[in-house]
Amino acid sequence: MERPATDHPHVLVVTGMSGAGRSSAAKILEDLGYTVIDNLPPRLLVPAAQSHDIPERHKHLAVVIDSRGGLPISELRDAVKELSREGVMTRVVFLDAEDDVIVSRYEENKRPHPLGHSTISESIVAERELLADLREEADVIVDTSSLNIHELRERLTTQFSEEEMARPMRVSIRSFGFKNGTPRDIDLLFDVRFLPNPHWVSELRPLRGTDERVAEYVMSEDAAKEFVDRADEMLAFLIPHFEAEGKSYLSVGIGCTGGHHRSVAIAEELGRRLAQHGITASVRHRDIER
Repeated sequence: MERPATDHPHVLVVTGMSGAGRSSAAKILEDLGYTVIDNLPPRLLVPAAQSHDIPERHKHLAVVIDSRGGLPISELRDAVKELSREGVMTRVVFLDAEDDVIVSRYEENKRPHPLGHSTISESIVAERELLADLREEADVIVDTSSLNIHELRERLTTQFSEEEMARPMRVSIRSFGFKNGTPRDIDLLFDVRFLPNPHWVSELRPLRGTDERVAEYVMSEDAAKEFVDRADEMLAFLIPHFEAEGKSYLSVGIGCTGGHHRSVAIAEELGRRLAQHGITASVRHRDIER
């Protein structure tokens, strides 16, 4: 079993939209070695962390907080600040999904929405309003709209495994196709549809941006070289400042039309550039197989 460990205990507050996968995330974190407490009122977060007798195998705590009893964000904010003062690293993880995906999940499992409005759609609207401030303040947002359980496990393992939690900041670069929807959990988004599209080159169309021939085609453009230079310079400037302000996660999105060629090649190149600055970034391609 993997253990998420730094030398100091930490607390993950798992929250977000009902139907976005909180229960699945809790099970995954438990498999990663966390002790998980479900449906904890925010006012009890500090006592729970303080009284948590952390055994060697379960050093860290994950607390699932939802909207069933209302979610006073001021209480949660105060609790996080108090734990931080005590030297306990605390991160808020917000799970989200597109409205139509949430509706489909509820219709599939035939369970009522916890807010209990006359329709699922009305409950979703009410819950989004209730959680808007919390989503804004979350350390990391995970959009589960297009993730199956195995992809969710990979995402959480990547961000909360031992190796990743030991780093002061985790940077993720993700390529995607706009035609498949814009990710909801991106901090910085770049649109590279201004570059010539390899899709219109017959010998490159069946290939992907990870192929050397496609990458060479994309990066042969002066505009691509200048874009990567500027994006690299900006990220190298921003990341240390984000770290200084206590930000632990940065998600960078690179979008093109289909997510097969341009965005993939640019994401790979940006990952290499950041590595030259000593910044390790995980590079993933959401739509490369679509």
